[in-house]
Amino acid sequence: MNLPYQNLRVLELAHDPGGEMLGRQLVGLGADVVKIEPPGGVPSRRMGPVAGDHDDPDHHLAYWYYNGGKASVVLDLHEPDERADFERLASEADICISTMHPLELDALEIDWHRVAEENGRLIAVSLTPFGLEGPWAQRRSSDLVGLATSGLLITSGYDDHSIPPIRPGGDQAYHTAASFGHIATGLALIQRELTGAGAVIDVSMHEAAGLTVELANPYWFYPKGLVKRQTCRHAQPVATAPALFECQGGQYVYFALILADPKPWKALIDWMDEHGMATDLSEPAYDSLEHRQANFGHIQEVVEVFFLLQDATAAYHEGQARGLPIGILNAPEDLIRDDHLRERGFFVEVNQPDAPGTLQPGVPFTFSHLETAPPTPAARLGADTDRYRTNGWS
Repeated sequence: MNLPYQNLRVLELAHDPGGEMLGRQLVGLGADVVKIEPPGGVPSRRMGPVAGDHDDPDHHLAYWYYNGGKASVVLDLHEPDERADFERLASEADICISTMHPLELDALEIDWHRVAEENGRLIAVSLTPFGLEGPWAQRRSSDLVGLATSGLLITSGYDDHSIPPIRPGGDQAYHTAASFGHIATGLALIQRELTGAGAVIDVSMHEAAGLTVELANPYWFYPKGLVKRQTCRHAQPVATAPALFECQGGQYVYFALILADPKPWKALIDWMDEHGMATDLSEPAYDSLEHRQANFGHIQEVVEVFFLLQDATAAYHEGQARGLPIGILNAPEDLIRDDHLRERGFFVEVNQPDAPGTLQPGVPFTFSHLETAPPTPAARLGADTDRYRTNGWS
């Protein structure tokens, strides 16, 4: 296979979803990733749910998702001989991913700048909550803390501000740090091609998440406006119109009702009129933007009634065919059945031991002249320890 990261040796010392996701991204592009685990395994080996009735480190779905295709090497880095094995592997690696805090690194006498200097081509990628340096470098964190301290959490939630902010799902702070770490790794690889020298990359989850607060930054930097969270729509300094519309059977669509642009307005009215539900909105008075704005509450009510009588899936496809910004709210089980993703081959079967045919997401992009590696099973705890301690990367 012609893979972008083919023959790259990656050592992963990652104990949280950010570092594990970065390693997963590199595996998907062909890198040879060796995961260093402590005795007993990393935390994702103890994170539910589990496959079937198993209760051991080898059947946890979080581990399967984040670590498919990686070798598993168990090393107790507090033991001098095993730390020497780690340093030997690092001396031959192209990339080393770490999520260890500065205090943990000090306790293990690991200095990424020294390791990178000894292996002149090594790219050491550190993903930590607050970076390797600075007054908060030693602080503990989690995905929720990362979202909170970055400012992202305060913009996530509902119109009712008596309800506290709501955490977005999916380890978004960790995954954002992983994505920025991947970008930085790609740049470091280009630099190494040009100069032959590696690098130490210091990724802060706090800073990565701070770049994703969308409109909050520009509103504050320029007009000094504070955005306010809204239900399922962008946080804004002033309230905007609801964009969720309930359809038949209680399923929802997201539809951005745009008044200022006459083209989507006409497309919506034509659609409603074909169903005999445009009511007075088809009258010439509504051709005026000023009239639409003055009667927005009435427009919203009519559109809500229209969608209540539509099937959500049919409304989604019909609205898109008319060029309208509309999307259906999928549950996870709906996404797995999504025809578009199925046609693109996004979900693939992985023959995980004891669970053949397990579906997992693939790589979310394709190349015109390169291939991507299909997801492969996650290794059992320590399955590759003897081989790598004895033979290294060979």
